[in-house]
Amino acid sequence: MSVVIVGGNECMIREYKELCKSYRCNAKVYTNMNAGLKNLGCPDLIVLFTSTVSHKMVRCALREAKGDNIKIARSHTSSISALKSILEEHINKEVNSCGTS
Repeated sequence: MSVVIVGGNECMIREYKELCKSYRCNAKVYTNMNAGLKNLGCPDLIVLFTSTVSHKMVRCALREAKGDNIKIARSHTSSISALKSILEEHINKEVNSCGTS
């Protein structure tokens, strides 16, 4: 599963990536818009940390996700525990949906 994190704190990038890796997810983290959001690719999940991201960056991420059937999770806080709960929720949904045939 691939995850794109938009927003968050620059000093937490390594922790975000390590947490995603512990859930067997590949992660890209965009904390600012200097490089833009052009290399999002086609992730399975976009996490928006709304308290630490500009409205312009949110709109850009949503525009990139539109039409590609990408799940979007929003969190007002950009803490590790918030990311952990988002990953647990979406990983469990993914496992449950794959297990039911």
